Amino acid sequence: MKKNLCAWFVVGLVVLLALFVGGRECVAQQAGARKPLITKIDPPDWFAGMPDPMLLLRGENFSGAKFGVTGKGVSLARSQVSENGHWAFLWLTTKGAAAQRLRIEARSASGTATAEFALKARKPANAGFRGFSSDDVMYLIMTDRFAEGSVSANKAVRPPGGYNRSASHAWHGGDLRGIAQHLDYLQALSVTTVWTTPVYDNTGSPDSYHGYGATDMYAVDPLYGTLADYQALAVALHARGMKLVLDTVPNHVGAGHPWAADPPMPDWFHGTVAKHSQPNYDFDVIPDPHSNPVKSRDVMTGWFANVLPDMNQENPVVAQYLIQNAVWWVETAGLDGLRLDTFPYIRREFWRDFHAQLHALYPQLTTVGEVFNGDATVTSFFAGGVTRRGVDTGLDTPFDFPTYFALRKVFAEDKPVTELTGVWRQDWLYPHPERLVVFMGNHDTKRFLSETDATPARMELAFGLLATIRGMPQIYSGDEIAMTGGDDPENRHDFPGGFAGDTASAFTAQGRTAEQAQMFDWVSGALKVRSQHTALREGEQQDVFVDANALAFVRAKSVAVGCKDGGEDRVLVVMNKEIAPRELRVDTPETALAGCTQLTGLLNAKGGARFEGGALVVKMEGQQLAVYQVK
Repeated sequence: MKKNLCAWFVVGLVVLLALFVGGRECVAQQAGARKPLITKIDPPDWFAGMPDPMLLLRGENFSGAKFGVTGKGVSLARSQVSENGHWAFLWLTTKGAAAQRLRIEARSASGTATAEFALKARKPANAGFRGFSSDDVMYLIMTDRFAEGSVSANKAVRPPGGYNRSASHAWHGGDLRGIAQHLDYLQALSVTTVWTTPVYDNTGSPDSYHGYGATDMYAVDPLYGTLADYQALAVALHARGMKLVLDTVPNHVGAGHPWAADPPMPDWFHGTVAKHSQPNYDFDVIPDPHSNPVKSRDVMTGWFANVLPDMNQENPVVAQYLIQNAVWWVETAGLDGLRLDTFPYIRREFWRDFHAQLHALYPQLTTVGEVFNGDATVTSFFAGGVTRRGVDTGLDTPFDFPTYFALRKVFAEDKPVTELTGVWRQDWLYPHPERLVVFMGNHDTKRFLSETDATPARMELAFGLLATIRGMPQIYSGDEIAMTGGDDPENRHDFPGGFAGDTASAFTAQGRTAEQAQMFDWVSGALKVRSQHTALREGEQQDVFVDANALAFVRAKSVAVGCKDGGEDRVLVVMNKEIAPRELRVDTPETALAGCTQLTGLLNAKGGARFEGGALVVKMEGQQLAVYQVK
């Protein structure tokens, strides 16, 4: 009888349990509840030995779910779910854990969703991460407009409406493989560093051929290729001793990003699609201690072009997501540096934390920030290495926009050469003026030769200066072959020879027109001289002569003394902007030329130069830039 009672008791428990579970399932079904679904995880993987990651899960029915992670030495510190149940944040603890496959789980009364997540081994230190410096020459490529590695007609993925090279806002078909196929050309030009516009997935932003309308910050746009293509480009560059710089955009995302309609947090953005601030592009108010704070606020929170959702970096979760994103790209591709878009539109505190993390992980990695302003008192405010307003941004260098504007004024508007020396006179504002990235054009500016008073001869003078002044030269793809084009998007024409059906290719000496060849030969020649002389890459600069139409300066390790030791690399650069020939006479005592007696022509040394009676005498032809070695 006792056995029977025990058996009935067990049966009763089973029945009660079944009724309880069934009742819960019935309630869940009546409430329309469904089991959780995980559709995406950002980042898609992470790395052992890195700071603990925060995962952003996208899916459905996360409300009320319990999350977990399975892995050796890995745990879930905390989680947070969005109000609508579409997003979940998981903060993992991975310190000390080895590379392995993890299992992410979301469990609710309605069921369980699982996803695998890789904790990978880090790349070796020699896989990249070298940084760029004044020893380098940077080349800017807009991927869609440079070259197609596979014929557009044969590509499996096509943009809405297809490729249309005759439409300035359409996709043209350039891709990452196309860049990789033309590295010989870049090396012939003496380029050492490639900067591509963003490679983010822009699917959902049909006109974002340029890459600045991200709809997935953790994927390569399929129209550019694959992540493997991007990694292969990095490997190919590194095999040649070259470097790769990624254009990254933590300020905003594309209007087609899923976040725009369904943000992971209420304050993920500054405002919403329906209600947000108008953009204010006058960021020169930010350094001004007397400006109205409202103006600065609108710079930081306004939606760029009034349509691009502005990320709220003051939210620490948003900040962590963006910093993590940059780290992931650097590690995944073995990047050497980052170009930071719209730098002044983000608060200094974010940039401080951004650079602290990156520089801790990659001590040699370098960054260059876009501060689109011609006033050195403004651009220098954002440079790292100095505390301003209580915060050091950590930025390795801004682009030298003041020199860009001065070059345009001098050589395309016929302003006096003193416009340039007036800019360089303010180099003391920068903690590291030698790091400045100097350029005469980029993808946001009118092509130099489309300026009203610009000529190929004047462009050669400007290029000669880029190759010889302090800082690192940056060339916009096509300028070296004298391409023309007006304001955006007319400044973004395809590189000739990069696409099927092109009748000639400027990638080869045989395919260049006479005008293309003349500019290419001049630029490559000037950059070759630069590569051969430490003084031109790393030396100090002393301006020894300037007037409205002429300039002479010396580059040397130390310009405080002249030719006393006899062994130091010392280079003289002289430039005459006038059409008419002229003779320059420079008194040399107490200058970087003191005690020098010998001059050897390095580049375009026509007319001749000599030292006589404590002076340098140079005979210059019209519109000539010449370079001499001095001893």
